[in-house]
Amino acid sequence: MIRADRELLAPGAYQTYSITSPRDTTLRAACEQVDCVAWRHGWQSAIDEATELGRTQAAYIRTQSRRTFREQRTSEGLTVFVFEPGQRCFADHRTRPEIYLVRDGDWRENPTGRSRQHQRAADWVEDFGEHQLRLVEQQKKG
Repeated sequence: MIRADRELLAPGAYQTYSITSPRDTTLRAACEQVDCVAWRHGWQSAIDEATELGRTQAAYIRTQSRRTFREQRTSEGLTVFVFEPGQRCFADHRTRPEIYLVRDGDWRENPTGRSRQHQRAADWVEDFGEHQLRLVEQQKKG
């Protein structure tokens, strides 16, 4: 917001921080990235080993899934695999990528043409915080 008692500085006096997502683009994502409920709390899979599909699923879980689980049997004859929290579930999660951009200038223009893209959100946040501290220091100096 521009206050009436202050003049708007030249675009070169500003730095713009933005987070955007490309349209129509998704990436495969880990459970932790999408805050998967199964990853957070664990989950159970009930398998009917009386069927061919059930035997195949149970064999995969026991020998190839590389996940931590306990087995239980129900009175109906199902095998229940109980998976601990904090491990990848069996879903194929998708997420939209985020672009963490910092560029010179403001909404009017980028006079230098300089911009940089951070690879991680934490780096963008750190950069933004350091920039805010520099602004506070400059304001104190006058």
